[in-house]
Amino acid sequence: MGFYPQPNDWTCGPFALKHALVTLGRLCDEDQIASIAHPHWWSGTDEVRLAKAAREFDCDLPAIRRRDPDLARGALVRYLRDRIPVLLCVDDWGHWITVVNHESNRFVVLDSNHDPVLNVVEWPRLRNRWCYLDWEYDEDNPPALYDLHPVRPRFRVPVTAQFSVQRAQFLRRPENESLALHWDEYLEDLLEICAPPSSRFLGSMTMGEFLRRHQELLMSRVTYWHGDVERDQVARLLRNFRFVAETYGLVIPASATRRALTDMAMLVAFWVASAAGIGDLYGSQNARSRCRRRRRRARSRW
Repeated sequence: MGFYPQPNDWTCGPFALKHALVTLGRLCDEDQIASIAHPHWWSGTDEVRLAKAAREFDCDLPAIRRRDPDLARGALVRYLRDRIPVLLCVDDWGHWITVVNHESNRFVVLDSNHDPVLNVVEWPRLRNRWCYLDWEYDEDNPPALYDLHPVRPRFRVPVTAQFSVQRAQFLRRPENESLALHWDEYLEDLLEICAPPSSRFLGSMTMGEFLRRHQELLMSRVTYWHGDVERDQVARLLRNFRFVAETYGLVIPASATRRALTDMAMLVAFWVASAAGIGDLYGSQNARSRCRRRRRRARSRW
């Protein structure tokens, strides 16, 4: 359910809506949306069926039309400033993309036709893709149309993703492909551990501050008990958690620090067991040899 290219030519609509919902902190996958919007292999998904799917996830998807590119840009920017992702139908109304942020003359775009999915696009390029010339209306002088579809949540949005240009460029790096691919998994776990920033929380800390205090403990204990995983592998995993948490502005309340440390230790241990494997423990055929090896290792520490 992360950021990865669409597998065919006709599911860009469900992918675009999924990307918008993830930006709003609402987790779903493109198959759920497709089961409602029913994209067709020939015609894809139109705005009516996407709006129907959006309503199933407590969002409205109005259609707004501008004929002047500057007015269209202004409308788009206003929604983005309010942290509302916007769906655009581009490439002569043949493809859906999601715009999630802008900085100066650059826009952060989620485009499931590209790999990586996150892109930073200059305004002239986005404008040219967005513009639709309505030749059916006037063959001699077709009007230019700019349609935008903001994803307006009906629910209170506790967290929204802030995909700055810098963050989008970071996720585009080849070494961060796994983070982008499993973005929803990181977010789902962090929403259980962390909380949205609130004045009700006294002494809350960011994930960066939390890891500054506890990362060494997490890395040293997990690498010690497993034995076959490197510290930099665990450090990269924790860095990914921090990146996602800071993208959504999530914090850890002071009263939940101990539980958060326990949760993070369990998640890291699960990841290590999944990534590097683990043999039989306690009561298995290898229990005796494992106990001897663990005792020798423990004595060597002291």
